[in-house]
Amino acid sequence: MVHTFTHEWNTPAHKGKTSFPTGLFINGQFVDGSDGKEIEVINPTNGKLITKVSEGTRKDVDTAVAAARKAVETTWGLNVSGAKRGELLNNLANLMEKNKAELAALEAMDNGKTYDWAFGTDLSFGISVIKYYAGWADKIHGQSIETDERKLVYTRHEPFGVVGQILPWNFPLLLFTWKIGPALAAGNAIVLKSSEFTPLTAIRMGQLIHEAGFPPGSVNIITGYGPIVGAALSEHPDIDKIAFTGSTLVGRKVMEAAAKSNLKATTLELGGKSPNIIFEDADLEQAVNWAAHGIFWNHGQACCAGSRIFVQSSIYDRFLKMFTEKAKSIKVGDPFHTNTDQGPQVSQIQYDRIMGYINSGKEQGATVHLGGDRYGNEGYFINPTIFTDTKPDMKIVQEEIFGPVGVVIKFEDEEDVLRQANDTVYGLAAAVFSQNINRALQTAHKLKAGTAWVNCVNQLHPNVPFGGYKQSGIGRELGEYALHHYTNVKAVHVNFGHKQ
Repeated sequence: MVHTFTHEWNTPAHKGKTSFPTGLFINGQFVDGSDGKEIEVINPTNGKLITKVSEGTRKDVDTAVAAARKAVETTWGLNVSGAKRGELLNNLANLMEKNKAELAALEAMDNGKTYDWAFGTDLSFGISVIKYYAGWADKIHGQSIETDERKLVYTRHEPFGVVGQILPWNFPLLLFTWKIGPALAAGNAIVLKSSEFTPLTAIRMGQLIHEAGFPPGSVNIITGYGPIVGAALSEHPDIDKIAFTGSTLVGRKVMEAAAKSNLKATTLELGGKSPNIIFEDADLEQAVNWAAHGIFWNHGQACCAGSRIFVQSSIYDRFLKMFTEKAKSIKVGDPFHTNTDQGPQVSQIQYDRIMGYINSGKEQGATVHLGGDRYGNEGYFINPTIFTDTKPDMKIVQEEIFGPVGVVIKFEDEEDVLRQANDTVYGLAAAVFSQNINRALQTAHKLKAGTAWVNCVNQLHPNVPFGGYKQSGIGRELGEYALHHYTNVKAVHVNFGHKQ
């Protein structure tokens, strides 16, 4: 029998209640996993149990895929007009707005991000993404192509059919919207795997999707482990397309499984080691503020985090002093306190991983300029950390840490910094700070990254594409570009007069 999770908050940041079933959302209903097992959801502020949710299996994936396929063939996909799909997406956005505070509280509780950030950024942005794709739903069309007067040739942009989507734990609800928005607008049915670390908002969204009027089977949500549910989605012969956000290591496995099964279409949004370049003519105060946001936002748990901060040698000491003071001012603590800037890391596993990188930096000879230790006596808190005196081959310079750990590196001129900035297997994002617009744009154009910010960082919009070069992924999220990854293009030739 599916359990119901009920919780009441009475905190400085939020007061309210929530209650919803914790089962798998398959074919419009909440059900137990096929083997009856559950996954513990842990509060990262204290390491204690929040609740348990149903654990999905390969059998559950099969059931969900069958429900999705039936929906595509009967009540969803091309059986529903684009206008109707847009209406349903707008219904969902309105329900998210109505339940915004509750969803933000759930996100803060099981992820550890501050309630204010969850409410003001994750929820606000997520709602705008759903509204954006609601507007696109009846504007997905092909072209009429002139060949000669005895033929009519046109193209249709048709949904793939059933798509699998695998979510990470760092932005559970926001990336939920990034995934389902374009897929549903284009008419695909979805089988989505939420992270086993942060499943609560995805499960709650299942209720809202049902309430919004989406037909059974059009969206299915399964909480489960990557090697089981994630692998089953990637390998499934009746899934037409797979979309994954997460580490490059796992992305390789997803792509391999997709290729070895039915060669399903694949999009991957993977890791990053983004360079943040501060030229000597930058507005230094603004550069410091943005650099702190770039690395410490979401506790450093962002694939586009500006974790390699390159500072021109003539201003290095001034920047480092100001940046250090800015990092010291970051308030670490309870996500539900109104003055908290940084909450805990998401899990014990992630905490240990970050501390392992910090220890590696020390062992390889880098200087811990600030932090490098835990905060408090319980939970998974890590103080904002700054390394200096690094070398290019150090792990903390080359590998994605995914925590509040930045390295500050000197450079001499444009040629020097471009060589260092592009010396990475990743290419997700980059930033340049300079008051010289020619220098800023010329540098941005030479950085091998899918996004280049000038005099800002971590700026994202529903209508602007996001994705990586090199080992940071394949394809694009957001904007019109994302829709291309959820449609097949069919060319139709109609013969009026050609004779054989």
